[in-house]
Amino acid sequence: MEPKVAASEGALAPGRWTRIMPVVFITYSLAYLDRVNYGFGAAGGLEKTLGLTANISALLSALFFLGYFFFQIPGANYAAHRSARKLVFWALIAWGIFASLQGIITNVPLLIIDRFLLGVVEGVVLPAMLVFLIHWFTKGERSRANTFLILGNPVTVLWASIVSGYLIQLLGWQWMFILEGIPSIIWAFIWLRIANDRPTQAKWLPQAEAEALERVLDKEQQGTKSVKNYWAAFREPGVILLAAQYFFWSIGVYGFVLWLPSIIKEGSKQGLGITGLLSAVPYLLAIILMVIASYYSDRTLQRKLFVWPFLLAGAIAFYISYAIGASNFWLSFLLLVIAGGCMYAPYGPFFAIPPEILSRQVAGEATALINSMGALGSFVGVYVVGYLNGATGGNGASFVFMAACLLLAVILTVLVRVPHGLTATSVATEQG
Repeated sequence: MEPKVAASEGALAPGRWTRIMPVVFITYSLAYLDRVNYGFGAAGGLEKTLGLTANISALLSALFFLGYFFFQIPGANYAAHRSARKLVFWALIAWGIFASLQGIITNVPLLIIDRFLLGVVEGVVLPAMLVFLIHWFTKGERSRANTFLILGNPVTVLWASIVSGYLIQLLGWQWMFILEGIPSIIWAFIWLRIANDRPTQAKWLPQAEAEALERVLDKEQQGTKSVKNYWAAFREPGVILLAAQYFFWSIGVYGFVLWLPSIIKEGSKQGLGITGLLSAVPYLLAIILMVIASYYSDRTLQRKLFVWPFLLAGAIAFYISYAIGASNFWLSFLLLVIAGGCMYAPYGPFFAIPPEILSRQVAGEATALINSMGALGSFVGVYVVGYLNGATGGNGASFVFMAACLLLAVILTVLVRVPHGLTATSVATEQG
């Protein structure tokens, strides 16, 4: 009979889920809003207004991820050894300002700088939030906690696809950028008031519950591999494989996310309002699959099994969509929905792997290295997909490119060795 892991975890400071998860979800949701709305700005008149070539537009899209790449590890280090709470507060304010400036700046070199800086300040957020969750949730909860965080990604695209499309129709692309940057600045002060770095710092959590949670989290560290420092962690084979895997996975994800509105607008011949509605559909499937994958990943503690099969399905869907081509837009669109949902599904289980193969002292920086390689892959994906679409006058070449990258991610996932010392039974025993 399978142990009731969830019940044991529920008895351990149960208020964490209702207090912490809405806060981290909203924070990451706002970060993602200011990350993906460039695709709607490009489709809604930015390129025409500023006189951008397809190559320059692709570069502007991709520059965000180049900035995102550089400050992952310093951000995770600061969050792990000082304060994720303070780091995220200042990042919220900065990215809200840079996001709104995209609707004000009309000089292309200045817009290039702004896009890069937007990536820099947002680059610290995901590693800081993952470190934050390591300090609040156990191994048997972490895939679900990660998923609730990263659900801010598809949920945001789901509603932002609709809102951004209609904002552009009503007010123009400039006001879309300006209005969508303001909420992050307001939320920064709410985050600062509500968030606490560790359980023992939270006034809302009874002291006995906070201390019990800290004891369980400390005890879990006895089963993780100890390494001298994070530079040593970066040389671990598992970390190298995960970093390479996330590079190729992110090429597919962000090549898809940033250019989906343009692909749908061109293929469906619809206005931006309908384009926004259609662009939201893959993320509805993504939300469902992410919740299912994270639940069963935590229940079984089998992480890889809930990563590579989804990515393989995404690669196959991309390739079949390419094979169909423009002959049947709606069938091709259905396959893009499947590809998008499957690419998002494994995020929770994937980011639960680093803290299980490394100690808490270096897991944050190792996760940041992995995520920074994802940012580099995002830069490549956004730029190359945009370039291929412009150079070939269609989407076929970019679909094949994204499918191939996802297939490489599948192979690299299979090669990662995850320790089997932690079982569902041991988690229940530790927390019982």
